Amino acid sequence: MDTIDHYEIIRELGSGGTSTVYLALDAFNNRQVAIKLFQVDTLRDPSLAKARRKLLLTEASLVGKLSHPHIVKVFDAVLKGTNNYMVMEYVEGKSLAHYTYPSRLLPFSTIAEIMYKCCKALEYAQHQGVIHRDIKPDNILLNAQGDIKISDFGSAIIVSHQTTQVAGVGSPAYMSPEQFSELELTHQTDIYSLGVTMFQLLTGKLPFESGNQFSMIYQIMNVEPQAPSKLRPEVPPELDAIVLHAMEKDRSRRYQTWDEFAHDLMSFFSNNVVTQTEIFDMEKFDILRELLFFKNFSDVELWEVLRISEWRKVNSGEIILREGERGREFYILGQGSVKVLKDGLVLSVLNKGDCFGEMAHLSERAFTRSTDVVADSNVTLIEINPDMLKRATTECRFKIDGAFLRLLVKRLDDANTRISHLLSSLS
Repeated sequence: MDTIDHYEIIRELGSGGTSTVYLALDAFNNRQVAIKLFQVDTLRDPSLAKARRKLLLTEASLVGKLSHPHIVKVFDAVLKGTNNYMVMEYVEGKSLAHYTYPSRLLPFSTIAEIMYKCCKALEYAQHQGVIHRDIKPDNILLNAQGDIKISDFGSAIIVSHQTTQVAGVGSPAYMSPEQFSELELTHQTDIYSLGVTMFQLLTGKLPFESGNQFSMIYQIMNVEPQAPSKLRPEVPPELDAIVLHAMEKDRSRRYQTWDEFAHDLMSFFSNNVVTQTEIFDMEKFDILRELLFFKNFSDVELWEVLRISEWRKVNSGEIILREGERGREFYILGQGSVKVLKDGLVLSVLNKGDCFGEMAHLSERAFTRSTDVVADSNVTLIEINPDMLKRATTECRFKIDGAFLRLLVKRLDDANTRISHLLSSLS
């Protein structure tokens, strides 16, 4: 096979019982894509073929609906006769299943960050009315840059669709008790499944293992899972608590929201990861979410800001900008404070959430810095280059321009207040 419609096949990536995945070239958009070609009609059981086609229709309905940096994009879907395929974003890397073996387990900090990103992505999906229903390591991809993408929404429930959902879908070892009870499902079923996934990433084993499916279902329904540290003693107690909270059988005792789950992961990270020069993505996202500058940004736009910015830690007393230097970058203070100096005199002190160097951005040309900027404490600095900003979406650039406008209005208002006070003191 050389082509699928107008897509040029490069090579086969993998195959299963009813589908084959190919790497292909979308020449029209000049990008590589993954194409999942389905052979639904090879299923001999008509009822299975009908159910599978229904799942394909569900995934096809998500074309263009889920746009998040940690969810695999679905670009196109064709379902006609025997020609059934899905065109998706190509993610180069391995699924998390590769890291569920005792010899390949990831560091605890990496697992916490991966789970945090999953929480944020699935929270986004929930807000779009989508419940994944088949969260497991095979459906979470780790790309070449060390970032994650959640894939395979074929089993998803789309809350806004008033149609009967296909029952019994999912992977039994990761399914929540309510899935076996055929109760109405909420986002908490994905929370449970992500808890099972986290357990496996921590220990290299599933919380419930059995030689037959009936025994496994019984355990999921009736047996309390042991703490991951029982299988791997070095697992921190905080991660034990997070996993067991996510895997509560009673939904009233399980995490109620993705934000609660993510908050506990962030707390573990903040309290247990030693000081390092590298700033992890979950730290960056948490910082951006707290800054007034980004108060009108959606989560998706914050992830975009994270991708186009450079982050670094600066020690107290270190010079960040020198008077007379030329540059186009602007900076936002994620943490700490800086002094703005002119001929050695302090003009102002900027704190967390403030920005500087923005005149270079607003002038749209290389700009000669008119002051020195020196770290007044240990600082986390967010640097944005205008060339990188051009790669952002129109919505993201619009939000940044709006934030600058609010900042300039505030500075003018503060200047007017100071001038008024000065005039009053002279009169």
